[in-house]
Amino acid sequence: MKIENRLLPAVLVVEDETLIRMDVVDIIEDAGFTAYEAGSADAAIELMERHDNIKILFTDIEMPGSMDGLKLAAYVRDRWPPVAILIVSGAVGMRESALPQGSSFVSKPYVTSHITETLHEIATQLK
Repeated sequence: MKIENRLLPAVLVVEDETLIRMDVVDIIEDAGFTAYEAGSADAAIELMERHDNIKILFTDIEMPGSMDGLKLAAYVRDRWPPVAILIVSGAVGMRESALPQGSSFVSKPYVTSHITETLHEIATQLK
């Protein structure tokens, strides 16, 4: 079930690999969402503080810097509890107990349609 594009929440994409991040931003924008992008957890937190329309965090796990994607997700869950979290990684066998409560996990490589469907489902739940 899709919602009208003007009602879709903004998504923050956090990925340290520039080309992957650009591709994900294109996928998200093509699906009708507004996308912000960050190459690190620190940059992501700055964007979260500046843009209150960000309602979905899309983050990779493995990133350089002060925290990885799991720590970023936990930080966002604590500081901005209503924000939905979608964690992606090439790591196999990710335990649900390792994820912040209420987050979703998608393994890489992922299919574009799966990402867009998942984001639309999340957006519907946020309504």
